Amino acid sequence: MTLPPRLPGSPAAPAGPGPSSDAPRTPWWRRWPALAPRAAALWAVLSAAVQTVWAVSGTGVPLAGERYYPSAALLAMAVAGILGAGVSLASARALTRRGRTAVGVSFVVLIPALGWTVPGVPPAFVTLASGSGVDGVTGLVQLLLTTGSTVLLTAVAVAYRRRLKGRCPRCGQVHTGLSDGPLAHPAPSSAPRRTRVTAYVLLCGLLPWAGVKTVWLCGGDAIGVRAQAWQREVEAESSGASRALASVGVDVTVLAALLGIFLLSGLLHRWGQVFPRWIPFLSGRRVPRLLPLAPAWLTGAGLACYGTLLTLGAVLMAVGVLPSPEPEGVFTTASGLTWMVAFGGFAFAGLGWALLIGARSYAARTEPRCVLAE
Repeated sequence: MTLPPRLPGSPAAPAGPGPSSDAPRTPWWRRWPALAPRAAALWAVLSAAVQTVWAVSGTGVPLAGERYYPSAALLAMAVAGILGAGVSLASARALTRRGRTAVGVSFVVLIPALGWTVPGVPPAFVTLASGSGVDGVTGLVQLLLTTGSTVLLTAVAVAYRRRLKGRCPRCGQVHTGLSDGPLAHPAPSSAPRRTRVTAYVLLCGLLPWAGVKTVWLCGGDAIGVRAQAWQREVEAESSGASRALASVGVDVTVLAALLGIFLLSGLLHRWGQVFPRWIPFLSGRRVPRLLPLAPAWLTGAGLACYGTLLTLGAVLMAVGVLPSPEPEGVFTTASGLTWMVAFGGFAFAGLGWALLIGARSYAARTEPRCVLAE
């Protein structure tokens, strides 16, 4: 009997007879490269169905603040999801050269098309954790749907790219034999000194922004903003835990930045790979790679893009290329508002790029290998 052709880059079949029927079944998480295409297709179809129902029925889906998704945008994302489902299933098949090119280009186009809202996940989490609530249930569901589609489609793309390069789709290394066995994880290590210094220098961008907000909440005036006016605005717009924190001089966004610094420290140091002794029940256990990497990539990408744009805008306003903003809210001068835009840009860009640098180092230092890898 003639065996079917093997996909480019897939591991060679092991020699000898196959496993007996009573052999223990491989855990599903070890077979994620084979399961990801079907899971991505199923999730994409589910998301497309929900988005189509919303668009046809005229259901309001909050995007940001008082803005809502247009029905055309929901239908466009539904179509992109269906295309993503087809591409995911096609990536698991033997393809011609043109087919492989088409699938690769589709991944490059569809992942950003579906995932442009993913950077909104961390702010939504902070909002929920602070007790401030969300703009709408449909907006939160839409965010979860697009995030799931993006994550699954990215996993499919990673496995597909590795197979094309002749590598194991699971660990990314070149080896023969099965790719569903145990993984060997490298020993814990800290990031190189240059990486740590670069990340900590970028974090200094947080100081002006956090300092000004802390001054306001502690009763001081700065950059043309009176503390009493700022505190009244915080009380009017906050609820739950965020209002309680503000009453004792702690801004919820500053607290969120501290959590980002904590995450960055784990990415750069050994304790981010093995739970430290002061964590009960988990002390000494290996930290799952995606536990710090997923929030670092998501948060870092959103903050880096947003902060860079804010910084560029503040510079252009300062040199007169862009008009100075009109004072609004608690800001009494255009210069004060411009300074706050600059401080926000420094803070968001600094923390965002630091997280991306730390995540890149962490991913390289913790990449596992299949036990059978040579």
